[in-house]
Amino acid sequence: MLMRENTGLIVVDIQGKLARLVDESDVLIDHCEKLIKGALALDLPIIWLEQNPEKLGSTVDELSVLLDEIELITKYTFNACESPDFLDLIGATNVSTWLICGIEAHICVYQTAKGLTELGYKVELVSDCIGSRLAVNKQLAINALQNSGVNTTGLEMCLYELVKDCRDPEFKQILELIR
Repeated sequence: MLMRENTGLIVVDIQGKLARLVDESDVLIDHCEKLIKGALALDLPIIWLEQNPEKLGSTVDELSVLLDEIELITKYTFNACESPDFLDLIGATNVSTWLICGIEAHICVYQTAKGLTELGYKVELVSDCIGSRLAVNKQLAINALQNSGVNTTGLEMCLYELVKDCRDPEFKQILELIR
């Protein structure tokens, strides 16, 4: 079970024109917005990544406005674990389990999730908060990551798992996000 005390969120490369070209992009961005709002409400550590923004553009406005207080890490490797800034940031947290959302599922999300597991972290892939240009590539990433020990969750599943109790002060905020 996910626990707030040791869970964080990594937002991977939801940027530029590519974010609008992934399969079901409007749904993906909406779900990621809800996930980020939920993580903020639950006070989870958040890591915000952009891949080569000079070429791919910035994070989409719907999400960047939510992340404006979060340190942005620019990376050029597909696997964020090969970026010293990323390693420093994850090492500075008390997180042992990382939720991952973003694009593209079969490239940067996949490689970063694999890298995290190789470093000994538990990874929960938020399956309705990841995307690729082709649905088949998203499914390929999910299958490959599941076969390598990465757990799969969903937006509602992880947020309710983290809030645990309808009497929790943050429950109403989470409920409003899901409705």
